Amino acid sequence: MSVAVVGRSLRLSIGMLTALRVPAVLTVSPGVATGAMLLAPVAVLPLGVLVGAIVWAGGRLELPALAVAFTALAALAVGSRALHLDGLSDVADGLTSSYDRERSLAVMKGGTAGPAGVAALVLVLGAQAAALTAFVSYGGEVRSAVLAGATVCASRAALWVTACTLAPPARPDGLGVTFTRRVPVLVAVVGWVGLALLSVLADPVRGPVGVAAAFVVVAVLTAHAVRRFGGVTGDVFGAGIEVALAVLLIGLAGA
Repeated sequence: MSVAVVGRSLRLSIGMLTALRVPAVLTVSPGVATGAMLLAPVAVLPLGVLVGAIVWAGGRLELPALAVAFTALAALAVGSRALHLDGLSDVADGLTSSYDRERSLAVMKGGTAGPAGVAALVLVLGAQAAALTAFVSYGGEVRSAVLAGATVCASRAALWVTACTLAPPARPDGLGVTFTRRVPVLVAVVGWVGLALLSVLADPVRGPVGVAAAFVVVAVLTAHAVRRFGGVTGDVFGAGIEVALAVLLIGLAGA
């Protein structure tokens, strides 16, 4: 992959996954699309820094940990234009609306949040916030804040699974055609193994276990989406990210 392709891939990934303004990538080749998926954890580094800074400042000022956690998650939602949360809500509604594939896809495309979508948002955001409180260290310990930010970045590796070559697009148009089936399965597995090895620096037991659990949950979600919808959509991508973040935060809480 050339330097030019890497640069375009990174710009594309930043533009899709954050609210940061970057020069638009007008032509998305297969190589650029693959690179955008692989570089997702790097692309959201500014968001990881933002979350880490809020967690650190909240601990330094000895603010209520739960309030700090919700503030950090609110900033993360704004920084990502809440797209992943929207995907989580849509997938929950699609999975519970009907066993008919076309009906489920229509519900997901509708854009309104039903009872299942609202419940999914409350439960997943609640789990994220509850776990994130463990990263708020009174006295402002930098290590906990760095780990919180790193977890945000690592959660975007969910795209390596949802965009792997085993998951076809659910629709013949839209986001799925461009970004699905871009990441080789071996690359996805090796990438997550690398994350597990890095997590040993946080905790030699809870780190790898948390990463493994996040990988399994995202893989199960992706497989279920393929079975129910006939493939994956951009909403499944977002849902995978949010679920991965929740599992990683829970697994690494207090590490």
